[in-house]
Amino acid sequence: MSRPEVPRGAVTAADGLLVLDKPTGLTSHDLVALTRRMAVTRKVGHAGTLDPMATGVLILGIGRATRFLTYLVGADKTYEATVRLGQETLTEDAEGEVTAGAGCAAPGAPGSPLDGLDAALAALTGDIEQVPSAVSAIKADGVRSYARVRGGEDVELPARPVTIHALTPLDEPRPAVAADGTAVVDLNLRVTCSSGTYVRALARDLGRALGCGGHLTALRRTAVGPFTLDDARALETVTAEVADGATAAERGEDPAGLATTPLEEVARRCFDAVALTEAEARAVGHGQPLPAELLDRAERLDAPVIPKHLRGADGAQEAREVVAGFAPDGGLVALLTRKGSRTRPLLVLAPA
Repeated sequence: MSRPEVPRGAVTAADGLLVLDKPTGLTSHDLVALTRRMAVTRKVGHAGTLDPMATGVLILGIGRATRFLTYLVGADKTYEATVRLGQETLTEDAEGEVTAGAGCAAPGAPGSPLDGLDAALAALTGDIEQVPSAVSAIKADGVRSYARVRGGEDVELPARPVTIHALTPLDEPRPAVAADGTAVVDLNLRVTCSSGTYVRALARDLGRALGCGGHLTALRRTAVGPFTLDDARALETVTAEVADGATAAERGEDPAGLATTPLEEVARRCFDAVALTEAEARAVGHGQPLPAELLDRAERLDAPVIPKHLRGADGAQEAREVVAGFAPDGGLVALLTRKGSRTRPLLVLAPA
C-alpha cells in the first residue's frame, strides 16, 4: 500500500494525543509523516510501533505531547491475533516464505496437536522469557536484526522477560487449507501483555509447543493502556476533518486544526492525580522539589500506567510512583515522583 495523500492542516494542531485506528499496509513511521503534514508541525512521535500488516490502536503525540510519550511506552497492550497452526515462516507471520509445513490435523482427529492446546496456552501465560522475533528492529552487533535476516544471516536474539496477562481463544479452531495445499488450523486469540511482547513470537512458540509449527496471519491492537478502539479514529475521518478545516480557512472563516486529546485528559486517564496549590504549581513549574507528603493527597487509579523506564529489573514497579500534578485551573503542570523525602518533577509541562 502506497502512502496516501493527506491535506495540509490550516493551523498547527494543539499539543495532545491523536489515537488512530491504523490501517493495514502502512508503517507507524508513515503515519507519523502524514500526521506532521496534517498537524503542521515536525513535532510528532509515536508510543510504540505496529507492523505494516497489523491494524488498530496507534498513539501519536503532537507538540509538547511528544515529551509525554516516554511515559506511555510501558502501557500494557491488548491484541486480537490469528495464528495459523501447521506452518512456520521466515518472518513468523504471513508475509514470510514458508520454512516448515508439518500440517495440523483438525480438532478431534486422532493425534491432533490441538489436544494439547489448553496446556500450551497455559505455559505461555504469566511471566515468561520470550525470544524476540528475528525480524524485529532490535539491534544485534549494531545492526537491526531484520536487516541481518534479510541479508541471509541466521539470527537468534537473547530471551527477555515479558508478562502475558491473558492468552485466550476467541472461538473454536478452524480447519483450513494453505495455499500450498497443507492442512492447517486457524486459531483466533486475545492477547493481553506487557510492553515489549512480540505476538509473532507467541504464535511461533505456540506452534512449536504443539509440535506442528505456527505463524501469525492477522493482528489487531485493541488497546494501549486505557486507550481502546473506541478512542481510535480512522485515518479517512481525520483527513476529511483536516480538509474541511483547510477549506474553511480559504473562505476566510476561523480555521480548525487537527483535533487532539489534551494532555490534561491523557494524564488523568493514565496516572494518579494530585491537585496543587498555586504556590506548589509555581514551584513545580520551575523544577523545584516539594515535600514527599504532597503525593499522599493523590487520587488513585485502579490500574495506572507504569512507565517502562521506571520498572524494576523483574518488570515490577519501583518504589517511586508517577503522579500527574494539576494547577488550580486544571492545567497539567508536571509528572511527579517521590524520591526520598521529597516530591520531584519527572517531566515539567508548564509553563508551556
